[in-house]
Amino acid sequence: MPTAPSTDPGQPGLAPEVDAVLVVSFGGPEGPDDVMPFLRNVTRGRGVSDDRLAEVAEHYHLFGGVSPINQCNRDLIAALVEELSRRGAGLPVYWGNRNWPPTLADAVAQMRDDGVCRAVGFATSAFGSYSGCRQYAADIERARAAVGPDAPLVYKVPPFWDQEGFLSAMAENVAVARRAEPTAPVVFTAHSIPDSMAATAPYEAQLSEACAEVAIRTGASGWSLAYQSRSGPPHVPWLEPDIGDALDEVAAGGAEAVIVVPIGFVADHMEVIYDLDTEARQRADLLGLRFTRVPTAGTHPAFVKMIADLVLAPPPAPCPADCCQR
Repeated sequence: MPTAPSTDPGQPGLAPEVDAVLVVSFGGPEGPDDVMPFLRNVTRGRGVSDDRLAEVAEHYHLFGGVSPINQCNRDLIAALVEELSRRGAGLPVYWGNRNWPPTLADAVAQMRDDGVCRAVGFATSAFGSYSGCRQYAADIERARAAVGPDAPLVYKVPPFWDQEGFLSAMAENVAVARRAEPTAPVVFTAHSIPDSMAATAPYEAQLSEACAEVAIRTGASGWSLAYQSRSGPPHVPWLEPDIGDALDEVAAGGAEAVIVVPIGFVADHMEVIYDLDTEARQRADLLGLRFTRVPTAGTHPAFVKMIADLVLAPPPAPCPADCCQR
């Protein structure tokens, strides 16, 4: 169901003929019974055994079998609805996930039933890669195909890694941490991806530019970029260094504290609260490092305003056909 009443798409300030917003995300379990079915959805077609999935499931069970991602999306949608309403652009905002209800197909079907013809799709992924951009576009098209010929068109917003609202939100969060630990090295993190995927995408370059810009704004001269949350067979190369190795290097350099910035994520979901707040923090404790983890963009006002700006702008041009191939 939409989270705000439908309005006239011709009102001033709106992109022509766009009459809804679709927030597109990954999805996550919301109780212990959801965990294994969710993980099977995520890994379908990859031949991952249930024994391996059961190991990963324990990460979720530490938090009652609930991933924070769905509540993060609810909070973001509520903030976006409020911002659009404040601007007099009360577009309905729908929500669909790749791997768990509410699904994209259900969201697209609801939009059709509500008479939506054209929507702007905002994926909760800031950087360009196959899994973070092109796959979401393909997910949207599969959902439209499942709904049928009356499915609304969906214009997907491109990755927003260089948008002012995202950068300023992250910079403000880092600045708060640096006031408490002004001499601590800053380690930015992002989800690791296979080297083969990175070779067809602007992921590394965009991350490096975004990190450099946030570092400049906050005066963080001693910064580095590390990766986290890798999966898959050990023999397949993924982007490095791993956050654990980066913490080892920080400690070896004589630092007493570290500031970790999950710039590759827009919400404090499982990869943040387990891989960083739990595992990385434990590693830092063993190394004798004071550990500060900076919040993600979340519902920071600058980030929410950025999303509204993108939603109300003219529909974006599609990504190049050869971008972010699998």
